[in-house]
Amino acid sequence: MSHPGSPSSPTIRPGYAIEAAGIGKRFRRFRERPTSIKQRFTKFRTTSEEFWALREVDLAVKEGATFGLIGPNGSGKSTLLKIVGGILRPNEGRVRTRGRIAALLELGAGFHPELTGRENVYLNASILGLSRRDTDAVFDDIVAFAELEDFIDNQVKFYSSGMFVRLGFAVAVHVDPAVLLVDEVLAVGDEAFQRKCLDRVRQFQREGRTIVFVTHVADLVRQICDEAIMLDHGRVHASGAPEQVVREFRRQNLAHIMPLVREEGSRELEIASIELIRSDGSSGETVEPGEELVIQVELRAQSPVDDPSVGIALHDHENRTVFGTNSAILGMRIEAFEGKRRVRFHLRPVPMVRGRFWVTAAVHSRDESQVYHVQEQAASFEVINRGRDPGEVFIPTTVDVEEL
Repeated sequence: MSHPGSPSSPTIRPGYAIEAAGIGKRFRRFRERPTSIKQRFTKFRTTSEEFWALREVDLAVKEGATFGLIGPNGSGKSTLLKIVGGILRPNEGRVRTRGRIAALLELGAGFHPELTGRENVYLNASILGLSRRDTDAVFDDIVAFAELEDFIDNQVKFYSSGMFVRLGFAVAVHVDPAVLLVDEVLAVGDEAFQRKCLDRVRQFQREGRTIVFVTHVADLVRQICDEAIMLDHGRVHASGAPEQVVREFRRQNLAHIMPLVREEGSRELEIASIELIRSDGSSGETVEPGEELVIQVELRAQSPVDDPSVGIALHDHENRTVFGTNSAILGMRIEAFEGKRRVRFHLRPVPMVRGRFWVTAAVHSRDESQVYHVQEQAASFEVINRGRDPGEVFIPTTVDVEEL
């Protein structure tokens, strides 16, 4: 049996690269610390408390799979990755891994600031199990990938954050790892380097290597991952197919931004459908910057509901809310009705330059004290830029209601 956080174990199930069961990690949080030598001698008691960064976390990653870890800040993602990589030991549970693990976990991790880039490459490679001869064979490729030919013999304490990231990632992907652990640190690199990193990740996928990927960019999880889990307050909140996990992640994020989505609603008044329509009447699943887009929400009522209001919210692939409004704000009063009604929000023009955006709709009382129904991420559209000017930087919106 392997000890907690051991780099490899013969008892791991065939076909799996990582298995973790019942992982718990406890830290001590200090409320006040001595700030001087005098305080250290005169203040004998400090206030602290224990808290669990992870609790009862299970993880099983198949060989050759790309696995996504998402969750809000402080949810335990990086702590879990460090435990998988053997950097931290869990207080509870056990981790088993198979094969050499290369990790890029945080900016400058494993680099000695007084050493040069060249010396740090050899140091990191040796820690990961490469001989000097092995490192000699890949050294030029590492430097070229990191684009640091002119700086490789400088001390890394003079490197920018981008240079740190480039060198760290270059070492990690050139030591022939069976498992690659990548934290959110990649977001520090510039756009061109991020594309290069993603190209290498996709190459690793084709080669059948295992990748565990921590990110806040939920759409990236949908694009490249085979499975995913969402952590929240140190526990697994959702797991399974990336689409389902990302959907739950976005739902929870919207719940903090848009309190209406915290409950499913009483369903006295329901959202039957949400449709996106371009100005020419065609489907609005793709639009161009500056084009008009209609978000059509169809309501269904079994009995009259007094003074309802319909709201919409748009958010991007990083879960940032980019727009939100409702019929009450826009001055539209919806009379009580039975049967169906269509509420159309006219966005003139679409100001986004490019990217995919998700639509959440909710129907509630005018004073927002009662929620009838919420449809979270029920529709999405992609803005494709063909060189058009996106128009105004705000969204002049109108709303109308049609009886069916």
